[in-house]
Amino acid sequence: MKKLLKILLNRRMIVILLLLVQVITIVGFILGRLGHIMPLFEVLSLLVVLYVVNRRDKPAYKIAWIIIMLTVPVFGGLLYIMITWQSKSGAFRKYIKKGEDHARSYIPVDREVIERFNTAAPGHLPQMNYLTNFARFPMYDNSVTEYFSPGEVFLPVYMRELEAAKEFIFLEFFIINTEDRVWRDILDILKRKASEGVEVRIMYDDLGCIGAVPDDYTKTLAEMGIKCTVFNPFRPFWSSVQNNRDHRKITVIDGKTAFTGGINLADEYINEKERFGYWLDSAVSLKGEAVNSFTVMFLELWNGSNRLKEDFSLYLRHTPKGTYDDGYILPYADAPTDDENVCEHVYMQIINNAKHYVYIETPYFIIDDSMLSAIILAAKSGVDIRIITPAVPDKKLVHMTTRSYYDALIKAGVRVYEYTPGFVHSKLVVSDDDTATVGTANFDFRSLYLHYECGELIFNSSAVEAIKQDFLNALPLCREIKKEDTKRNIFVRFGQSVLRIIAPLL
Repeated sequence: MKKLLKILLNRRMIVILLLLVQVITIVGFILGRLGHIMPLFEVLSLLVVLYVVNRRDKPAYKIAWIIIMLTVPVFGGLLYIMITWQSKSGAFRKYIKKGEDHARSYIPVDREVIERFNTAAPGHLPQMNYLTNFARFPMYDNSVTEYFSPGEVFLPVYMRELEAAKEFIFLEFFIINTEDRVWRDILDILKRKASEGVEVRIMYDDLGCIGAVPDDYTKTLAEMGIKCTVFNPFRPFWSSVQNNRDHRKITVIDGKTAFTGGINLADEYINEKERFGYWLDSAVSLKGEAVNSFTVMFLELWNGSNRLKEDFSLYLRHTPKGTYDDGYILPYADAPTDDENVCEHVYMQIINNAKHYVYIETPYFIIDDSMLSAIILAAKSGVDIRIITPAVPDKKLVHMTTRSYYDALIKAGVRVYEYTPGFVHSKLVVSDDDTATVGTANFDFRSLYLHYECGELIFNSSAVEAIKQDFLNALPLCREIKKEDTKRNIFVRFGQSVLRIIAPLL
């Protein structure tokens, strides 16, 4: 039933229904039956256009909406109102925002760490200041991170850490497939740990898991002694809040170890089964004080979803000074409940700060003009920019849109590659041998502006070299896209132009 509701009430279906309204209205106007109300719809769309122009949205959003509303005023104006009207003041957003506000007091900024970082990497201080002041999570130097790729390399380490849990396990994932071997093996560990008295909590996204998790799975887990929350359950009404999905992948174990990255809990992520060829993905583990930030990230969404106000300090752990010495780590989280596009700003600042190279690995590349301009400017300034995307896409229209950027990138000197063995799901950026980020956010509108995302920014760590080498090791398996490869016939160019315009709304 839930799957049927998703099909009937998703955005594409709304678009189809409103297009029918538009056609009926136009036909009625032609027949002289609805001519007296047509001007009202046109005035409505004009007012909505003026409202959109004066909002603080990205230009790409504004252009997409304005084109739709001026082209088909009934459809455009009604669609905008129906999608955005309920979203800004909804109860769900309010409770999530309360959870975030409650979390602020638990993660203080250590000024001594900032002073040491300023000495070690002064060029990056503005980026650190922005993230510390506006993204709510501080920088740490008493932590260590390790990089893993692909998924089958990550999994044994992940399972071993779960087996070692003594106090609590927090899992937050966009996708869990209860039919797959990887989840069955993990669940065996979680059940055993729960029976031993370990507190186990699981949070998964409702839309992300449609068709992969039974409707009554929270009850099934509760019978095993496992607490479970379904994030932002799908409701059969039209609201843009349904677009705000929990795309994060977070695991916290005993407050001492954390994991994040692109890997969900389904067999394709570890190449146990084949979907879209060989699946290239990545993740990072984290130990030390920085784990506390991921603990708070998990608890703030858990509490917001369940309307709770827990004492987070019960799950935070102190790491003695000097335990770890491997550079600087700054965890970050992004949410659509504020005006900060944290993940976008992390990527933009790495690109803007680069002096020698920037390497990007992403499954989707659908960005606005500001990021595209930053990448092109860096390339024209002599920075070696390379981007790896999949050769085997999971979404053909999305990949068609990604390819629409190739021509402008290559003209500017960016080197673009497609990973020929299959699908790339990694979300990573590495630059200048001293900076890298691995997380959950794709280079697309949905991740950068609509979803809950997270990641960690790494400076002067041994993990930076590991990430760089992994990127370079993938290049021989890629086909470099040349200028002649970007030539397209008029129909493909037209289709890509339309997709570029409406991409922010998909």
